[in-house]
Amino acid sequence: MIKNILQSALLVLTGSILLSCGGSSQDDVVNVYTHRHYEADQQLFDKFTEETGIKVNVVSASADELIQKLELEGASSPADVLITVDAGRLHRAKTKDLLQGVSSETLNSNIPSKYRDPEGNWFGLTYRARIFAYSKDRVNPEDLSTYEALTEEEWKGRVLTRSSENIYNQSLLASIIAHHGKEGAEQWAAGLLANMARDPKGSDRDQVKAVASGEGDVAIVNTYYIGIMLNDSNEEERKAAEKVGIFFPNQGDRGTHINISGAGVTKYAPNKDNAVKLLEFLSNQESQEFLANINFEYPVNPNVDFSDLLKSWGDFKSDELNLSVLGDNNSDAVVIFDKVGWK
Repeated sequence: MIKNILQSALLVLTGSILLSCGGSSQDDVVNVYTHRHYEADQQLFDKFTEETGIKVNVVSASADELIQKLELEGASSPADVLITVDAGRLHRAKTKDLLQGVSSETLNSNIPSKYRDPEGNWFGLTYRARIFAYSKDRVNPEDLSTYEALTEEEWKGRVLTRSSENIYNQSLLASIIAHHGKEGAEQWAAGLLANMARDPKGSDRDQVKAVASGEGDVAIVNTYYIGIMLNDSNEEERKAAEKVGIFFPNQGDRGTHINISGAGVTKYAPNKDNAVKLLEFLSNQESQEFLANINFEYPVNPNVDFSDLLKSWGDFKSDELNLSVLGDNNSDAVVIFDKVGWK
């Protein structure tokens, strides 16, 4: 407990020092707390500064650390923007009253309603699909169909996925709650757990590597991890990704589950106007094209084309749920995972 408190205090102090050193006035800075750790993001921040003269000061940490940091700082927080991954985390920040609603015709035009909070507390910047990565050697893709079908007997001992503590799986289950109710979602979680090739563990990359090594036959992972692995400088990562095929589940009904990277303006943003300008910039066509081609993410802006790699995987039908539902159902998802014994 004491260690956690000291770590949080250090994060607050470090972030405050970095931000206090970053800009000359409140007219030309925007302070960003971000969970994303991609070079592409920094390149976009630099481009934003070049075009607007507004300097972007960045503090990076995990989503949980940044949310805790905003809570500890309260009204004295220097943060203007929170950027993180998964609608569930953005919803958590909203329910903790750490974000504020903003109104922007540009954001509403660039970002379809299903990718943004109905009250303007957060906006999606990119999305990714949670798909099946299957062994090209051991699985006929014609035998794959839906998330629900992975609970059937033929997949016993063949399914791989990560821990229930992972927000991606929590949001997937939250979407299943939305479609099947809590009882149906519990049946799915118990059924999938019974079909796992091993105890859930590791990252999405680890699931892909486990399929490649023969530990399991089908993994539930996010699309952009496959893109990153296929273009990794590490030969082991590339070879593992080359051994799996991509399958988009539930194309015959509701569509494949998707989730976002997104951002919101913090409640006490000292540079709110600049914060909104940054979000508008990140949602414009040029920025969205950059993210789509560098990070292998799907652009939320409907006027932007997919990268060549994503095109090679084909078009797919996505679940049309407003992603705020994932946050609404998150606590129920956590309870269900615990009840069925999904570690």
